[in-house]
Amino acid sequence: MSVKAFKLVSAVEREMLMGDKNYINIECIECCGKNLYIGTNDCFIYHFLLDEKVSTAGKITFAATKQLHKYLGLKKPVSELKAASALTRLLVLCDSTITLVNMINLEPVPTGARIKGAVTFTLNENPVSGDPFCVEVCIISVKRRTIQMFMVFEDRVQIVKEVFTPEQPCAVAVDGYYLCLALTTQYIILNYNTGVSQDLFPYCSDEKRPIVKRIGRQEFLLAGPGGLGMFATVDGISQRAPVHWSENVVGAALCFPYVVALDDEFITVHSMLDQQQKQTLPFKEGHILQDFEGKVIVATNKGVYILVPLPLEKQIQDLLASHRVEEALVLAKGARRNIPKEKFQVMYKRILQQAGFIQFAQLQFLEAKELFR
Repeated sequence: MSVKAFKLVSAVEREMLMGDKNYINIECIECCGKNLYIGTNDCFIYHFLLDEKVSTAGKITFAATKQLHKYLGLKKPVSELKAASALTRLLVLCDSTITLVNMINLEPVPTGARIKGAVTFTLNENPVSGDPFCVEVCIISVKRRTIQMFMVFEDRVQIVKEVFTPEQPCAVAVDGYYLCLALTTQYIILNYNTGVSQDLFPYCSDEKRPIVKRIGRQEFLLAGPGGLGMFATVDGISQRAPVHWSENVVGAALCFPYVVALDDEFITVHSMLDQQQKQTLPFKEGHILQDFEGKVIVATNKGVYILVPLPLEKQIQDLLASHRVEEALVLAKGARRNIPKEKFQVMYKRILQQAGFIQFAQLQFLEAKELFR
């Protein structure tokens, strides 16, 4: 049964990005606060400011204002963008090279600092260096079966470690010293400090695009065999039951308590609390789904959209209104980590009371008594 957990709201219309130039496609996105960056197939970066507006009726819309766009001077697509806001730097991957550019004016840093030979890269959101003026970057190198760790400063880069993998890596996520890697035939956890690795489960990267996503401290979300979204800790164990995706998921994101997945036709929303599918949104030609500081963004080749979560209290009230007491209580308990303690206690008492009356009206007196108590 469905829950209305998210609404899909347009953020950047195609005309704002490409006008009548049909050949322009969106390759990658990055969002940092109100700053939205888009990389395109014709080697441009676009910078927009996103303004969230709430109407008196509570309807949320987004107004995107274009700040500037910059041509990188190559005939290659911009394949990845990552913001390092502490350094006011944007890391741009284009033609196997990561360039540092200024987040405001999109100009390359004067020193020309760059990382060459990168297939793909990610940032360590749980850094080990403790230096606030540096970001830790992990790249899959063009060198076969090689991962490299870098420290990136405002105007220079420094290699820290080079690690060799048993098979060719094709996707990576980082937490502290731990790398979660999709190799050609399996997922592994690798501690790049000690060199100790642990096999997770088999996976064929030739058949499907692997998904490796850090979702919290020492925990990752992976696209497993049989269309399963699997959770794995750095110890190689799973503390949560898997969620059932379709076979052709191309992206996944976390917006607690939901796991959101994108395939070629739909956006699906599963609860991490009971693993049930809660919502399905038709969405054709989507190829990007990412979460940025709690904001979930999806994109087609031509437009960018934001998945706006409905307030958890509203979702709980909707469940109670349709007499889905168990689901409402599970969601209410799960909401504890998102709501201040005092506010939560008041809200939870009220929900227990409402649930008690629903059970009482259905002549389930023992259950009602427990809830009232």
